Amino acid sequence: MVLIPSRSRPPLARGPSIDRGSPLFGASTTVTSLRRAARAVLGGHNGWVEFLAAGPWHQPMRQALALAADAARSSADVPVGAVVLASDGSVVAAGANRRERDHDPTAHAEIVVLRAASAALGNWRLDGCTLVVTLEPCAMCAGAAIAARVERVVFGAWDPKAGACGSVWDLPRDRASLHRPQVIGGVLADESAALLESFFASRRQ
Repeated sequence: MVLIPSRSRPPLARGPSIDRGSPLFGASTTVTSLRRAARAVLGGHNGWVEFLAAGPWHQPMRQALALAADAARSSADVPVGAVVLASDGSVVAAGANRRERDHDPTAHAEIVVLRAASAALGNWRLDGCTLVVTLEPCAMCAGAAIAARVERVVFGAWDPKAGACGSVWDLPRDRASLHRPQVIGGVLADESAALLESFFASRRQ
């Protein structure tokens, strides 16, 4: 797990953006490629990232992984799960991808739980809250986290195709961003990546 500080910004990886719901994502993305992307980020920017102990994020990440696995079993949705934690660590909202189920192009797990958390708290501003998600947020979801003013984004697997928290884009640490949340990446990354790889492998059979 790594903490990516907001005070500095790395050179961004360049490449085509492939929507994470596309079969192309599964065809080209494996645990190995996700690990390689993380190593490229970490190895190339010593001083940009800081290695940390596991901290308090494993438990909520495991909850998000369980939600992702349930979504994959019950629908055709890509297995990505998310939870929003209050400042005291309690769960405010939890959910998973619902794009296929709801026929909604915006129903990524992050959007689902940010909406639910705002409704539960009666406030669109999620000050002090942490967004925990099994896959690095895309541009839409990173932008939503910024707009919601979350304090922190914690994610599992890196997304070398469409990640917007350091892999392809770096929206939370963009100097022009109105709000720059702390970002912690790579929490239970192997488990998160394996779940995605298994899902896409089953679809190719």
